[in-house]
Amino acid sequence: MTGGRVMLTAGVDALPSDVKALVIRRVATFSEFTPENDPHGEHDFGSFTVAARKFFWKIDAHDADMRYGSEDPADPPKSTRVLTIMLAEKY
Repeated sequence: MTGGRVMLTAGVDALPSDVKALVIRRVATFSEFTPENDPHGEHDFGSFTVAARKFFWKIDAHDADMRYGSEDPADPPKSTRVLTIMLAEKY
């Protein structure tokens, strides 16, 4: 949760503050990566359930101006990482 931006979709932002805090904490401590859900070892996507709701999170690398994808995601001055936390459809 450092070195970039964290965005919440409107659905996540509308949740009660205690649930929202649990969701953010769950993303920050997520470690359930497997070859099936992280085949390239990038650790840039996860899903989990909190309060009977399914959530996804995704990290993208944008250029420094936040207009396009980064040409070199490994070069911090050329990239801005954005973590987006979103609600999945109800199941």
